[in-house]
Order: sequence, then structure tokens, then C-alpha cells
Amino acid sequence: MKKRIGLLYGGKSAEHEVSLSTARAVIGALNFEEYEVYPIFITPEGEWRRGERLEKPASTIEELQFGDEATILENNITDFLMDKNGEATQFDVIFPLLHGTNGEDGTVQGLLEVLNLPYVGNGVLASSAGMDKVIMKQLFEIAGLPQVPYTYFIRSEWVNEKHTILARCEEQLNWPMFVKPANLGSSVGISKATNREELVTAIDIALQYDRKIVVEQGVAAREIELAVLGNDFPEVSVPGEIKPMTDFYDYDSKYKDGSTALIIPAELPAETVTSLQELAKRAFKAIDGSGLVRADFFVTAENNIYMNEVNTMPGFTPVSMYPLLWQHTDVSYPVLIDRLITLAIERYEEKQQLHYKKD
Repeated sequence: MKKRIGLLYGGKSAEHEVSLSTARAVIGALNFEEYEVYPIFITPEGEWRRGERLEKPASTIEELQFGDEATILENNITDFLMDKNGEATQFDVIFPLLHGTNGEDGTVQGLLEVLNLPYVGNGVLASSAGMDKVIMKQLFEIAGLPQVPYTYFIRSEWVNEKHTILARCEEQLNWPMFVKPANLGSSVGISKATNREELVTAIDIALQYDRKIVVEQGVAAREIELAVLGNDFPEVSVPGEIKPMTDFYDYDSKYKDGSTALIIPAELPAETVTSLQELAKRAFKAIDGSGLVRADFFVTAENNIYMNEVNTMPGFTPVSMYPLLWQHTDVSYPVLIDRLITLAIERYEEKQQLHYKKD
């Protein structure tokens, strides 16, 4: 019997377009002989729309952005469970393909938990902790993972204590510094600063995207990424290296101009690879991960390793680093999707064994 898969994508997020690309790629890789595929699109304004069951992959991204033919869910987003005739669809699993705010940060995961629906990927805690770079770094610190020096603050502190914050950054960190919104992915809002004037500009840019800001000390290092797959017993892929042609790996170099080389596997000593894989597992467990995580590291010329971050919903097109890492670890894109769906159902079934009332 075919499994019924609800694909949830789009979203009210700065990463809306990335989500659409991911959705089209996943739909193209799903085996329609094994799955019934139901698209659920969230517009940039936050309106939920459910399309008809897909009979074949979408040929364009535009086909996934439903218009008048869709069921528009204006009053209650939980109506996505219903078809246009008002009949409930019994989904076997929901596949959230949402990037960034309102999708990758634990919010939609919380909704799916309340609805008691199986879903692919990380749970509420891992998603929210993985989204907030400050909380993530604090968890990594507790887990003993090596990190570059950093500081953080919120908007109101910047407004009232700007000179104090600038002095703290210059006292605790060396130039260059990287300024990041705490709760955003895909390198949106990230800037490099080499002096105080650039630091002020970078902070003002980052504050357009989040109220909490992280400032990290730059480090001369290679950018190495590994893919983690599993629940309680995660597996880790071979490492890959990001080589941006620009000053750093920003949004445009990731998604627009193709100015980044992905080298898989990365050329590293065997002992460094082993250390990276062990640290990736520790990072996954530190946030209580499930399903998938991409673990990002800095590796210096001396092969010193620093944890950068984890991404709980990494780019998932066939040319994204996460699927490519598994492809080079002998797990194809369609098989990877199948395994994620299986892991989601396994985690859901385990949760159903819990007791929610006293005997």
C-alpha cells in the first residue's frame, strides 16, 4: 500500500525561494509507485494552500505555487489535513521542506507534534536550538566542542549600549569578525567586518533579519561539512569542502552565481576525518537531533578543528552539499529520501509507546 506523503514547503521566510527549489527536487526524486504525494504550499505572506494530489513531478517551480485551483486555508492552517471536499487525508508522514523562520525553527514541528503527525527531520528542541546560533553555541560549549570566540547581544542592547558592545567586540575578538543574525540560515544577513565602521554597518544589516546578533572572530581555515543521518544511532558521511570564490560563503555564492566549488571528499588526513566524524555525532546528540543534520566545521592549516554550526534542514536539492555528501558515501538521492521517511515513522512509532496517563 502506498504511503501518503504531505510535502510542506514555501513559507513566510527570507528563505522561501530556497524551499521551493528543495520541494521541486524532492518531488522529482520520489517514487510515485510507492508514495501518494500531496503538496502543501505556504505563501510568502503566510497563507496555506493545498494542491491536488500530484500524479507526476512538477516541471517548473511555478507549478508548485498554487493559485485559484488550490484549497486556500484562510481560517485554520490545520485544514491542510482536509481535501477540497472536506474529507481528512490520513497522512503517513509530513515532509517539511521549509527553510529558516517559521519552518526550520521548531514552530511547524510543534504544530505537527500537537496534531500527532509523523514528520521528517528534527523535533521541536533540536530545530529551535539548531536555528538559534547562540543557544546552539551554548549547547556545544556544554558538550565540550571546540569553537571560535564569539559574543552576542539583542537589539535593545545595541540601541542603548552601542559603544559598550563595540568595545566588548574589540576587546574579546580579533579582526576580521563575522556578524550574523542568530536565527536565520542560508547565510542571509551575514557580513564580514575588518574595522569598527564595517562592524556597525554589518550589525545594522543583521538587525534587519533578527533581534539577536552573533559576532564571531574570523579564523583562517577551510570550511568543511559533513552530513549526519539517523536517530539514536546516527551515521556520518565523508567530509566535503566549501571553496567560495568570493570573500566568504554568502547567499549569492550558495544559490545564485555558482561561484563556489564543492570538493567531495575533502582532502584531509585520515585522523582529521575521524575526528570530524566523531565531533559531528557529538553535535547531533548535543541538540538531540533526529533524521538529518549537516555539521559545519573550520579546519586550520595545522588541522585544528572548530565547530561552526549545524543546520537541521540543510539545502536538499541534488546539487546541495548534504545529498552530495551521501551520494559520495554510496547513498543516492532517492534512497536518502526513503531513509528519512523511514526514520520519521520509526521515531513517531517510538513516541507512541510512551505513557501519557497514570495506570
